[in-house]
Amino acid sequence: MEVKQSRGKYWALCFLWLAIMITLLVVYRQFFWLALPGTATYFAKALDLI
Repeated sequence: MEVKQSRGKYWALCFLWLAIMITLLVVYRQFFWLALPGTATYFAKALDLI
């Protein structure tokens, strides 16, 4: 039997990283790529892909 884990924490972190990514895109375009791995990772975790 598998134990279901709450993914709300991962969704919150995904949206936090998304906000950071959008902020970097607007303010410092050259540093936009630094927030991309965090956004993609927590999005995948929220969807329970990894």
